[in-house]
Amino acid sequence: MKVVLFCGGYGMRMRNDRSDEIPKPMQMVGPRPLLWHIMRYYAHFGHTEFILCLGYGAAKIKEFFLDYHEEQSNDFVLHHDRIDLLRTDISDWSITFVDTGLESAIGERLRRVRKYLNGDPYFLANYADVLTDAPLDRVIERFHESGAAASILVVPPQSSFHCVDVAENGEIKEITPISQFPIWENGGYFVLSQEIFDLLPPGGDLVADVCQPLAGQGRLFGYRHEGFWKPADTFKERAELDDSYTHGIHPWTVWETPQPVQSS
Repeated sequence: MKVVLFCGGYGMRMRNDRSDEIPKPMQMVGPRPLLWHIMRYYAHFGHTEFILCLGYGAAKIKEFFLDYHEEQSNDFVLHHDRIDLLRTDISDWSITFVDTGLESAIGERLRRVRKYLNGDPYFLANYADVLTDAPLDRVIERFHESGAAASILVVPPQSSFHCVDVAENGEIKEITPISQFPIWENGGYFVLSQEIFDLLPPGGDLVADVCQPLAGQGRLFGYRHEGFWKPADTFKERAELDDSYTHGIHPWTVWETPQPVQSS
């Protein structure tokens, strides 16, 4: 299945200021950008045809792949000034780079790359700012079993804030961590069918214009994942992922360590 990655937003919560030209997907986690980790995750499950929806910072993303150095993340032998790689990670990838506009909403970016899906009945999509160890094979299998038109990976609330039950007179009755509420968040990993384009208007939004109506029709499936899931939407979150990687804790690198199958 082809993988559509939305990596054209401004990412203001990740940038130092407006002169910072490094787009969010190119922020580093260990020796590689966030985008590479997400693509490597999909490739591990056999999905190696990528369509990048570019916008802000497009040149930086193109430069990274046009000047890609495999030796940075693979063992190799140096012999007479020649590098012989002992393994490779992107040699079988196909990457389509598409300028989808600086100001385009995610739904509009998706509309602008539809032709590159070549009519495939199903495809994958991702916000390109979240890492997970979710069992993608099982996610896709459950989607097909559901008969839904679209599927979203859903995860428990990640907020560290608390909800407060307060009476009219100001008396606090109860304080409960948001993470303990029986609700689920959009995890940003989608399995979609071509049917979604029938609902997606020009300039539209994938969640508001497609997922909401499908949910009302009972045709949106949610795969519940309680394993590892962490966004890199801010400097703090990206720094936490980078620090975790530095200390050898990177459960999202399912291509390195076999992971137990998670229930849904």
